[in-house]
Amino acid sequence: MDTPAKRAILGFIAAAISVLTFHQAMWEALHVLNLPGLAMPPPYPTKAVPPLGVPLILDLCFWGGLYGIVFGLLLPRMTAPLWLCGLILGIIAALVGLLVVPAIKGLPIGAGWVPLSWLRSFLINGFWGIGVGIILPLMVRRRPRLA
Repeated sequence: MDTPAKRAILGFIAAAISVLTFHQAMWEALHVLNLPGLAMPPPYPTKAVPPLGVPLILDLCFWGGLYGIVFGLLLPRMTAPLWLCGLILGIIAALVGLLVVPAIKGLPIGAGWVPLSWLRSFLINGFWGIGVGIILPLMVRRRPRLA
């Protein structure tokens, strides 16, 4: 098993790659399907995000990467399939985005409690988390499990 520092760095990288692939793939699917209440603008958004004015896609990669650090550090303790652990990570990220971030910013909590907003968040972040659970193990050496 790699060192904790290496797992943290690889977790950040894997999560950022998952934002650019899995997260944005689901975003694109919702954009193309254009279902009422689930529709998204085009993927890879470049609008500036305060306070630094970086493109939104880079902001998403950064925050996703922070979750990836935690995932990488916890990797040796995970016994369930990693895609499932990643899905749980995505659900946690969605809940934080729906409940904690708006509270910090003084915005309506829970996206105004609109169920389709919750579903959209769970789809995008859940798919991202599955991506982290698939990508990170490809980057990290793991000891074979003993039967």
